Order: sequence, then structure tokens, then C-alpha cells
Amino acid sequence: MSSTDSSSERRVAVIIEDDADIRNLLETVLTQAGFETVATGNGLDGVQAVRAYNPLVTTLDVSLPGIDGFEAAKRIRAFSNTYLIMLTARNDEIDTLEGLQAGADDYLTKPFRPRELRARIEAMQRRPRAMAGDEPAAARIATVPDATPQAPAAAPATAVAQVVAADASGSATTAALAADGSALPAPHDTYSAEDGWIEYNGLYVNSDMRLAEKDGAVIELTRSEFDLLNALMSSQRRVRSKADLALLLRGESYVTAHFVSESDKRAIEVHMANLRRKLGDSLTAPRWIETVRGIGYRLAAAESD
Repeated sequence: MSSTDSSSERRVAVIIEDDADIRNLLETVLTQAGFETVATGNGLDGVQAVRAYNPLVTTLDVSLPGIDGFEAAKRIRAFSNTYLIMLTARNDEIDTLEGLQAGADDYLTKPFRPRELRARIEAMQRRPRAMAGDEPAAARIATVPDATPQAPAAAPATAVAQVVAADASGSATTAALAADGSALPAPHDTYSAEDGWIEYNGLYVNSDMRLAEKDGAVIELTRSEFDLLNALMSSQRRVRSKADLALLLRGESYVTAHFVSESDKRAIEVHMANLRRKLGDSLTAPRWIETVRGIGYRLAAAESD
């Protein structure tokens, strides 16, 4: 029993990187940050390691043999809420945007500074790891409590065998749960400010429960999407700049001394586009999210009774 308890408290990081030198660097940086590391050299082994070890943090290279980082991110997001940071060797905007759309929480361009990687990981950990009702599917499908992560090595053969079996019988069930919303909490009948709900034009958000609901249904949002929506709902008609929102996602809200790149701002645009799509909001006649050209975003005008 004690081994299971200690396993649940371990800070495990999975590294998915085919370049041995960078993989070793990542192991060093993450070990110094207090993580036990599991290193893999390709996308398939990396997905299996995430499923087996349920890591707190996963680093994922974009260019991998076999399935690339984008496909690996999508597969990981089907069952895991690990903090996912993507690494790309190219400073191409499309890599950043596609990575965020695939489910990454953050990204870094190679070569990166170890100090920046640690800062990004620390910022991600300041944000809640899971949305309400979002139990890691790894705990429901395949876990290896007594396995000891070590580097550089992929998941042990016994864990891989369990993962293969889970892929054959469990992944479809997990996807169905996510698709039909059965893993989400039931919508609320009443929404009161005393209970922490904010309402605007029929959209309800509760920051404590990390819930967003519309038309009697819970809206499935990523961490970043929820944080952005919550920021706009709290600010009402006050404009939030892209730089301000980028800092918010990094846990540095209103700290104007921090640098915000154009890629960071473009990442906010991607998150906002995904958020609009999930809300069913119109870009030309918005009900909730209004773009303030050249500056940022705010809530659209309140609907008249």
C-alpha cells in the first residue's frame, strides 16, 4: 500500500525526443527540477509511456520517426491531462499553431534555454491540471504503480504489453466517453453569484469548479480555453490585450516586464478561434467574444431583455 501511495505523489515527466543529445539535456533539466524521467525516442513509445506512467509533465518533439509530434499529441490528449509542452526545431508559425490545436499547453523553439523550459513548466503547474470531471484515463485503463521511471528508457516490456492491450480494447471506450460527454458533470439547474457563477448572454462560468455551461450543456474546454474565457467573463466589456492574455496563460498576468513574442500573440488567436468554435459563436456577429482590432478581445454587447 505504501508503494502505491508514494507512486501517486511522484513527479514523473515523460520525454519524447529522437535526438539523443537533446533527450539527455531534457533529462538533466527535468531531473534538476525534481522530476523522475522516462525517456523515449519515438511517438508511439512516447504515447505508451504517457499511458503507463500518467506523468505530470510531457515534453514532445514535433519531428519524430513514425508518427509525428502533432499526431502523438492528439493521441495523448484522448486519454491524458498531462501538461504537454511541444518542442520544434523550426521557428515556423504553422508548427506552433498546429501544436496548440493538437492539444499542447505550451511550446518552445529549439535551441531553447534550460532556464526558460523550467520557467514554462513552473508556469503551467500554477494552473489546474484537469477540468472538472476529467479523471486521467490512464488511471482507468492501464497503470504501473510499482514501475520505477528511469532514463534513458521507454516503458518496460510488461507495461508496453498492457498498453497494447488497452489500445485494442480501451481507447475506443475512452474516446466515446469524451465524445458523448458522459465523463463530464451534469449541468446545473440554478446558477447563483453566491455559488461563484458568472453569467453573460446565457453563458455561465464558474472559476472555482472550472465549469462553462451554455443552453443546459457543459462545454468541454482545454485549460487554456477555460482560462481565457474566464478572464473575459470577469473583465466584462473591458478589453484584454493579446499580450495580457498570453501572460495570463503563463501565470504572469499584468507583469508587463515579461516579453511577449508575436508567436505568443498568434497562439492566443488560435485559442480564441477554438473557443469561438466550441461556443458556436459568430466572428461577424458575436454573442460572446468580440475582437478589438489591433488590440485584443472583450465580451460582446449585452443582449437586451
